[in-house]
Amino acid sequence: MGDRLNIMAQDWLGMTTTYGVIIAVALAIAFTVANWLSKKYAISRDVWFTFAGIAALATVLIAFELIMKINVIAGARGWGFYTQLLAGAAGGFVFSKVSAALTRK
Repeated sequence: MGDRLNIMAQDWLGMTTTYGVIIAVALAIAFTVANWLSKKYAISRDVWFTFAGIAALATVLIAFELIMKINVIAGARGWGFYTQLLAGAAGGFVFSKVSAALTRK
């Protein structure tokens, strides 16, 4: 069990410095656009941010595959791709709720 936790910790640290930074930049761009769109169009802010999270993750994963000609994220193969998009959607929704609550204060 100790080896498994050690390997998992190494994976997290290794992925955070590369994949994590790329995802953070993609989400920052997507959320900026979502914020602008939410002010311009009368569609729920939650919807804009949810779709922004999906778009950010899809863009990064597809770009990785197109640029490197392989799928570098093993967890994003097959159904994993859709679970990554689901994680992006969840992140966008949570960001919408948290940022709205913080701006109301």
